Amino acid sequence: MNCKKILECIKKPKMLLYYMDRLGLIRLDDKEYLKLQYEHKLGKKLDIDNPSTFNEKMQWLKLYDRNPEYSKMVDKYEAKKYAANIIGKEYIIPTLGIYDNFDEIDFEKLPNQFVIKCTHDCGGIVICKDKKSLNIRKAKKKIKKAQNKNYYYINREYIYNDIKPRIIVEEYMEESTQKELRDYKFFCINGIPKMVLVCSNRYKKLKKTYFDIEWNKLDITEGNCDIEKNLKKPIKFEEMKELAKKLAKDIKFLRIDFYEVNGRIYFGEMTFYPQAGYERFHPEEYDKILGDWIRLY
Repeated sequence: MNCKKILECIKKPKMLLYYMDRLGLIRLDDKEYLKLQYEHKLGKKLDIDNPSTFNEKMQWLKLYDRNPEYSKMVDKYEAKKYAANIIGKEYIIPTLGIYDNFDEIDFEKLPNQFVIKCTHDCGGIVICKDKKSLNIRKAKKKIKKAQNKNYYYINREYIYNDIKPRIIVEEYMEESTQKELRDYKFFCINGIPKMVLVCSNRYKKLKKTYFDIEWNKLDITEGNCDIEKNLKKPIKFEEMKELAKKLAKDIKFLRIDFYEVNGRIYFGEMTFYPQAGYERFHPEEYDKILGDWIRLY
């Protein structure tokens, strides 16, 4: 435990229980754990019984909005089949392989460009633009580390507890004019798209730009990310909205991600708790504004 964590435990002795849980030494009740994690992450108390902000309501949804279908929807392999059944297989990025462990991948049979990621993870991704220059040993280390993560224990996101951590290899996607893959993330509230976050400049310094559902830029920044000043509305924006609406039907909150590649829409993934419910919105008032949109009962 570093000095910062020790100091936190001295000031707030209960935080020692949080760190003991993170180390696997004890296992706290989910509600108690989330209260401690919320205070650790955002520096404020969590009102789980009367949640009002976006982040508070994400914690409430973790605890009380249980549906066995949700695990299928966040598994990066199973989600493709789920989405294809609702919006059509023409929106699905082709899968090149699905594996239980990294050593099963036959790189000789893969094309020159591809993407490797874990089916249950958000950060363990290897993008290969040139197979000859791929450091397979380094890629294996990254994927193996990601495969060993359990997001239920880390953030009490119960939907990940029932996912078998596999490895998926997909076709590489890139917009030919921009030479990148912009991510259009639709925040759907009670089945209706209300806001979109555009992630761009991924291969350099990630930029995050928020728009309302009519493509008016919102005065929101997130963490240390810059915004993209001159983002044009994607050609297929209206179609993306309709697809998001179909996938989010009857769900209290769901973020649905799409890509637009050379005039075609591709489904990315679905997320129930962005940033695990620890979004650092600036200005902070948007935490309450977004929270007011979500009806829990």
